[in-house]
Amino acid sequence: MDRPNDSVVSEFVLLGFFSSWETTLFLMLIFSLLYLGIILGNLFILFLVILDSHLHSPMYFLLANLSLIDVGLSSTTVPKMITDLPNKYKIISFKSCMTQICFIHIMGGVEMVLLIAMAFDRYTAICKPLHYSNIMNPKICISFVITGWVAGVIHALSQFAFIINLPFCGPNKIDSFYCDLPRIIKLACTDGAKFEFIVAAKSGFMTLGAFFLLILSYIFILVTVWKCSSGDLSKAFVILSAHITVGVLFFTPCMFLYVWPFPRSSVDKYLFIVDFVITPILNPSIYTLRNKDIKVAIKRLNKEGHYVRFCDYSCVWNSKTIHLSVL
Repeated sequence: MDRPNDSVVSEFVLLGFFSSWETTLFLMLIFSLLYLGIILGNLFILFLVILDSHLHSPMYFLLANLSLIDVGLSSTTVPKMITDLPNKYKIISFKSCMTQICFIHIMGGVEMVLLIAMAFDRYTAICKPLHYSNIMNPKICISFVITGWVAGVIHALSQFAFIINLPFCGPNKIDSFYCDLPRIIKLACTDGAKFEFIVAAKSGFMTLGAFFLLILSYIFILVTVWKCSSGDLSKAFVILSAHITVGVLFFTPCMFLYVWPFPRSSVDKYLFIVDFVITPILNPSIYTLRNKDIKVAIKRLNKEGHYVRFCDYSCVWNSKTIHLSVL
């Protein structure tokens, strides 16, 4: 990873959290437990969906991929945040900082597409139940995942292409616990106004566009259920509550940072704890505790012991019954 000749900064100082030693130990314990919960919870969902043939359906295929992305997104920031907490000087090298930015935007882009795909799955199941099997076929589901990765990589590389060539020759302190584009650009020894506009235009447009599509699908579902249930929206809110919760928690910090970029306060670093810690651990909790199919699969796994038959994902989706009460 070559750098411009006029860049003399080889590392950045992450200011992180300012707290007493007792608070630091408490935060280390809390974040360590949360990260352990993220890893175990999401990997459990991933392997449960793979091992149980009854969960080989579009919804759970997308959920398994979401769990994988949650693990990856958290792992880009949380482990270093935990190890940095007791250190007075929290250092990250230039290459590590650029790599972290790249992976955050790749994983974030994939998660946006997956959340939209899961909303589209629920829209199809509720609004077009007779055509669900034809619309949400294996090719479409795999296409959603591939589209997410392609969109995430293109988005990350487009941001990375200009930031890697910026000259860094002066301040190197970042008021955050991770590297992010807005605060890095502010440290560059150049007029950052046009680069701020580029970040706002690209990341802000992508975030707002994805959030708009998500809200639009929810509106269609609510209207459809409202018409079918004679004005009773309670059923629709029960069905969509998990999706709405995850969507709002994920997109709110992104919109705060990228739609109105380069905040002058440090509020954004605390908001992004939601994306890196809270949302990834809530996903397995929400989709496990409130999901009848997952509960049945866990009981079935316990009864069968450690012997579970593997099933190829190339098989036909198990779509005999569309459970509208889940999620």
